[in-house]
Amino acid sequence: MKEGFRQSMAWLHTWSGLLVGWVLFAMFATGTSAYFRDDITLWMKPELHQASTQALAPAAAAEMATARLQAVGDKSPRWFISLPDARNPSLGITWAPAPAPKDDKAPKNQRRRFESETLDPATGEPMAKARQTRGGDFLYRFHFDLHYMPVVWARWIVGVCAMLMLVAIISGIITHRRIFSDFFTFRPRKGQRSWLDGHNATAVLALPFHIMITYTGLITLMFLYMPWGAQNAYKGDEKTFFAEAFPSRNDDAKPSGEHVALAPLGPMVTQAMQHWQGTPPGRITVNRPNDATATISMTRQGEHSVSSKQPVMRFNGTTGELIGTQGDDLSGAMQTHGVLYGLHVAHFATPLIRPLFFLCGLAGCAMVGTGLLLWAVKERQKYAKALAKGGRVGFGLRLVDGLNIGAVAGVPLAIAGYFWANRLLAVDIPERQAAEIAWFFKVWGFVAVLGLLRPTRGMWKVLLVATGLAFGLIPVLNAFTTATHLGVTLFNGPLPIAMFDLTMLGLGLLCLFSAWMLHKHQPKPKVAKAAADKPTPSRGQPFLDGDALPEVQGS
Repeated sequence: MKEGFRQSMAWLHTWSGLLVGWVLFAMFATGTSAYFRDDITLWMKPELHQASTQALAPAAAAEMATARLQAVGDKSPRWFISLPDARNPSLGITWAPAPAPKDDKAPKNQRRRFESETLDPATGEPMAKARQTRGGDFLYRFHFDLHYMPVVWARWIVGVCAMLMLVAIISGIITHRRIFSDFFTFRPRKGQRSWLDGHNATAVLALPFHIMITYTGLITLMFLYMPWGAQNAYKGDEKTFFAEAFPSRNDDAKPSGEHVALAPLGPMVTQAMQHWQGTPPGRITVNRPNDATATISMTRQGEHSVSSKQPVMRFNGTTGELIGTQGDDLSGAMQTHGVLYGLHVAHFATPLIRPLFFLCGLAGCAMVGTGLLLWAVKERQKYAKALAKGGRVGFGLRLVDGLNIGAVAGVPLAIAGYFWANRLLAVDIPERQAAEIAWFFKVWGFVAVLGLLRPTRGMWKVLLVATGLAFGLIPVLNAFTTATHLGVTLFNGPLPIAMFDLTMLGLGLLCLFSAWMLHKHQPKPKVAKAAADKPTPSRGQPFLDGDALPEVQGS
């Protein structure tokens, strides 16, 4: 290698980041929001904002949930109970649809939906029917499942992008010899140098986080990408492997048909808490309720543990006797997988650590975004002489500039549009969840088309202002559509609603500040002497052409 090992990594760093950078930006942006997934979901269900935060003891809450499930889902083959915790103070119940009768003529491939309710954690009474919304779950699922495509395809696409992201990070560390010293250097209005300074700063600022989140993201789907070890150890019996690896899912017995009353859940919850030194269950699964073969699985609440693998206790559903425990003493491999998975989803994060993770995620968005823009700025210099003579840039550069607008400006505006759709769409329209999600993609698609048609500096300013207003006015939207506006929630709660509004306001101000800085530091074209007789670029000329020559001259 003539140029040396370090310099040879520059090509790998550039192209491994550029080719998937637009998908990575969307993954980072939506994945970052997942640290406040429950808070987003609560905000998007204003009917639940007045829920009591004074929850009963876990045993009493489980009994109340069981009573409600007996009333609404006594024919269901499976119940799920989510007990209140610090992140989600509500008591949630979900039940699977009852088996279809034999004479049902509905298509066999038509999936029947689960039903769910939210109960007041203090009284156990059903709360007002909340509007249909995926809430923060949509953004969380999108960052690794995408949308409108088969899940397996999406996860392979996400996996390839994450692997290239890891390659880009490692090659970037090797390439930038002075990466840490450059972190303390920022030279504004220096063209390519300024973009590189910004890229280095946002990359180094949260470098351990970037490496951790990328690597652990691959670990979460390791059984999809590298299934051969499990297949070899279990002789192709993947069902047995997953039953042992994820014990809470291990109960697919068939009902006997003999009706037997379900044992009270309260004593089982108390026994589980004693076994776990006072930590309550977070999730309770009742399999085949009111049947002689009923079983109850309780999974320990995981907010105080880094590992995602929480122990499970299984009880006989008719007698209440303990059947067995799983996960109390995991192997080294299982513990390692659980910790790496837990680091990625960060359920252990306290109210102080979660904002830190959120800020690191925003730094990741900035790192990817500045990397994409840096390539365009660097490439544009090659066309300086042609532009001075009235020429145009190549198709590839125009395409990258358009895609940069579509991703870096489009995804944040699409997220804001998703929140606005939640409040402006009628509450009772059919398929309301799908309608909210559709608006996310409509806004994103509209911005992407604008970016491809007109990749100009002016378009960046317009979209940054639009995004700033869309985020910044969300607290106003909340005030007009609910009684839990910022003036109330900031002092009297619920605190997650106040923090959501303040975060949206902060993001809006950040986008408006970026638009102002872009306008304030707009370069003034300096035409080369040889081309002095040529007309200067018109106001409507593409951003690429108008900025190329000043970029070379260092303005």
